[in-house]
Amino acid sequence: MRYEIRHRTAYEYDNDVLLSHHIARLTPRELPHQRCAEHRVETFPNATTRSTHEDHFGNTATFLTLEGAHRRLEITSLNLVEVDTPVPCDPSKTPAWEEVRDRFGLELLPDPIAPVEFVFPSPQIPRRPEFREYARASFPAGCPVLAGALDLSRRIHDDFTFDPRATSVTTPVAEFFKTRRGVCQDFAQFMIACLRSVGLPARYVSGYLETLPPPGQAKLVGADASHAWVSVWCGEPGWVDIDPTNDVRPRDRHVTVAWGRDFSDVSPLRGVIVGSGHHTLSVAVDVTPVS
Repeated sequence: MRYEIRHRTAYEYDNDVLLSHHIARLTPRELPHQRCAEHRVETFPNATTRSTHEDHFGNTATFLTLEGAHRRLEITSLNLVEVDTPVPCDPSKTPAWEEVRDRFGLELLPDPIAPVEFVFPSPQIPRRPEFREYARASFPAGCPVLAGALDLSRRIHDDFTFDPRATSVTTPVAEFFKTRRGVCQDFAQFMIACLRSVGLPARYVSGYLETLPPPGQAKLVGADASHAWVSVWCGEPGWVDIDPTNDVRPRDRHVTVAWGRDFSDVSPLRGVIVGSGHHTLSVAVDVTPVS
């Protein structure tokens, strides 16, 4: 599939902002099954300076500085991306989860970011006994690691409710576990917490998902959104993605932008401003298939 992706973030400020610095992680990654043919980031007002670099996890980070008074800021990412369905991995042929748990830290891998980095607690994802207890129902003795992870995704999808009003980007994983309501970020971070709590490496993936309108209705402009899912280390097969919000294995409708330990590593946009007063935020995303 080929997609045009437009991601616009707008801030309205009550008072003048005199200076602002921002970091954007909005560039789709280059992967064996994904190619970014075109990418650019536009700002209004125009950025005074900009630069890009590759962060610790291999994501592209764009640094933007805006000097001069402004009360509105727009940052728009425009992309043309081609996505194929990843090569499938047979769950039954993956190693037993105990083998992956016990060996991942000893394997020599070509990837400079070793799986061991993704098994410890991170700023937004703790390891807790109650998460381990929940996860263990999916990982009986000798269970293939991917089969167990897929069962865990199924249970989370069945036990929890998608509710965009229930949480925010700062909601703790423990609160989501208690209320059982939240959004894709919560589903992904809880599944990662469960996997890490049984000793399995798991990372947070951010990107986009092509959404479809109800039958007979036109797709609304700006109605798409950023999406999040999970990647679990499966030993020799490597990293395998799972989307617990929808209980699917990502195919050609998922576009990968960045990955890290949790949301704090891959936030699409963050920054600091010199100014005061209240601000309002609006985000509009369009993922449009093209021929």
